Amino acid sequence: MGQIRLNNEVVAIFHKVNEWKEGLDFLTANESFIQAGTWWYPKDKDLCSHKHIVNKRIAEITQEVIVVVSGKVRVDLYNEDSKIFHQEELVIGDVGIILSVGHGYHILEDNTKVVEVKNGPFVSVEKDKVLLDS
Repeated sequence: MGQIRLNNEVVAIFHKVNEWKEGLDFLTANESFIQAGTWWYPKDKDLCSHKHIVNKRIAEITQEVIVVVSGKVRVDLYNEDSKIFHQEELVIGDVGIILSVGHGYHILEDNTKVVEVKNGPFVSVEKDKVLLDS
């Protein structure tokens, strides 16, 4: 798992398809506003049925997770000066977790499909985003 740091802070995590660990493997820290992990179990494994308890949570920033289902995408990460400081190519099965930096995506193959998950609720583009020049 590749943790990307800026100013000594983990700002993004890239989990490649060949880096899976058996069992439950959480990729994000407990303190992250988004919780992302992987499962790898044998056939007939039962996971405990459960439901979640209502707990008020305060999220100060939107964090997002992408999973590449088909094709290839490049993730560009931006520093405080809106300059690219890291680029990562993701292929089928790779996961990208953006915790706290500017980011952009460039599709590298036709028919690229990506699942994106963010914490919410979504307010509006104007209140949730600042567009960056590249």
